[in-house]
Amino acid sequence: MSERQLTGLDRLLLQADRALRTLSPGAPSHTRPSPAKAEDEVELSDAERRHAAGLMRVNHSGEVCAQALYQGQALTAKLPEVRGEMESAADEEIDHLAWCEQRLRELDSRPSLLNPLWYGLSFGLGAAAGKVSDRVSLGFVAATEEQVCRHLESHLERLPAQDRKSRAVVEQMLVDEEEHGHTALQAGGTRFPAPVKGLMSLVSRAMTSASYRV
Repeated sequence: MSERQLTGLDRLLLQADRALRTLSPGAPSHTRPSPAKAEDEVELSDAERRHAAGLMRVNHSGEVCAQALYQGQALTAKLPEVRGEMESAADEEIDHLAWCEQRLRELDSRPSLLNPLWYGLSFGLGAAAGKVSDRVSLGFVAATEEQVCRHLESHLERLPAQDRKSRAVVEQMLVDEEEHGHTALQAGGTRFPAPVKGLMSLVSRAMTSASYRV
């Protein structure tokens, strides 16, 4: 018997379930072990621990945004193969989400209280991009991943040098995000012009600044 075709309501319910699992503490489950597992915990000063936690909270919020972005795009994608690409990318990002949450617990901290807001905004942007066209949707993924990679690179410079656990997580995330951006362009994504990327960068900086503190 062939599988039943999903209706629009079915997809909305699936999106709601994904949102709840993304935003609920302890809900995301990873398929790959955290890169931090291979590193020893070291003693950090209170200031270093707070700073590392702030950066990892930003990274966690970024992964919440990624989940929402991909799910919004999958909801409005025109071609089934593009919808599949978005859903597959979202599944891979769950590892990052779980790794960051685990590291936050180890640093005696928590995710950002603003994550529901970031999820809603990102879902709307993803759905809007998917409505325009699949090429724009994929291009938005590529441009977003470019912004994410810049943030991760800056975090590697700013994390305490001895905090190998956090650094291991960020390093693997950087590898994965670069691959996601490359895949989106290879699949036919539009390359966004510099002014659009500049606007995206301004929005991203506002989000990271707020998530670091709240």
